[in-house]
Amino acid sequence: MNEPQEPKSPDIQGEGNYEATRRYDKATTDFVKSGKVDEAARNARPQSEAEAEEMRKAEQEGKSHAKGEDPALRKGGASK
Repeated sequence: MNEPQEPKSPDIQGEGNYEATRRYDKATTDFVKSGKVDEAARNARPQSEAEAEEMRKAEQEGKSHAKGEDPALRKGGASK
């Protein structure tokens, strides 16, 4: 006969950790409401043309592994 299985960890809930998702969503919402998004975007931009080129190459590398763009992201994408 099969041994009884131990209960799953309360942190693992099917496809993910719902509490962690709630914390992330709240932190993201709080950050957007803080008014610091534009400043963070300015601080994240490349500091040199070499860094900008490195970022473009990394983006292309990532895209080369992608299965394709989500059609909903295109201009005039899927309507609700």
